[in-house]
Amino acid sequence: MSTQHIHRISARGSPSGSRLGSLASYVLLTLGTLVVIFPFLWMVATSFKLPQDLYSLRLIPETATLGNYAEIFEKAPFFSWIGNTVLLALITVTTVLVFDTMVGYVLAKFSFVGKSVIFLLIISTLMVPIEMLIIPWYLIATELGWSDTYWGVLFPGIITAFGIFLMRQFMEGLPSELLDAARIDGLNEWRIMARIAVPLVKPAIAALTILTFISNWNQFTWPLIVLQSEERFTLPVGILYFSSELKDSSSWILIMTGATVSILPLIALFLVFQKQIIRGIALSGMK
Repeated sequence: MSTQHIHRISARGSPSGSRLGSLASYVLLTLGTLVVIFPFLWMVATSFKLPQDLYSLRLIPETATLGNYAEIFEKAPFFSWIGNTVLLALITVTTVLVFDTMVGYVLAKFSFVGKSVIFLLIISTLMVPIEMLIIPWYLIATELGWSDTYWGVLFPGIITAFGIFLMRQFMEGLPSELLDAARIDGLNEWRIMARIAVPLVKPAIAALTILTFISNWNQFTWPLIVLQSEERFTLPVGILYFSSELKDSSSWILIMTGATVSILPLIALFLVFQKQIIRGIALSGMK
C-alpha cells in the first residue's frame, strides 16, 4: 500500500474520530449536568408536593400545590428575613468594594518596604478555615456588645482577602504611565483611583460585587451563632426555623419550599450577570 493511499485513509478517518470524541464529550457533560442539578430539581419538585407525597419517588408530583409557599409566609416572618438578608448583603458588598479596591490599588501601584510580605499575609488568611475564626469572632462580638445585632453579623466580612487579591491582580495590569500622567496633571491619588483606575477595572468590580453578594446571601454558620432574635434572622438561618418542629413530613416540605424561595434570586442574578462573573474570574486566573 502506498504512502499516499495511507494518508488519504487517515484523512477520511480523522473527521469521524473527531465527531465521535465530541459526541462522547457531550454525553459525559450531559450526564454530569444531570447529576449536579438533580438535587435542585428534587428540592423544587418537593416544594409543590402534598405531605403524603413527600417520600414518593416521582420527581413530578401527581397533585401539585402552591399552598406550601403561602404557608411559609404565614408561619414565619419570611419577608423580614428576606429584607434582613438583602440589607446585610448590600452593606457588605459596599464595604468590600470600597476597602478592597483601595487596598488592591495601594498594593498594585505603590512601592514601599514590606509590600510583598503584607500581600502574602493577606493571601495566607484564605487558607484558614472559617471554623477556626468563629471563636475569636464570637469573643470579639460578645466583648463589644455586638451579639444579636446586625453589626455583629457584618464586621467579619467588611473587607475580604479574596477581594483584595482580585482587585490587586486587575490593578497591576493598568499602565503606570497613565497614572503618572494624571499625577503630572495635578490629580491626587484619591482622584486618580476614582477617575482612572476604577473605571478601567469594571470587570473585576462586577465580579467582586456579584460573588460577594452571593456569598453573603448564603451565609449560614456565623449568623446562626451570633443572632438570637427571630426578627433579625437571615434567610438561611430562618429556614432552620422550620426544622425545629420536625414532627411530620410537612416540616420537610416547608424547608424545601423555603430553600427554593431563597435560591431563586441567586439564579436570576447569575443568569443576568454570568458573563461578568466568568470574565472577572477568568482574567484574575490568567494573571
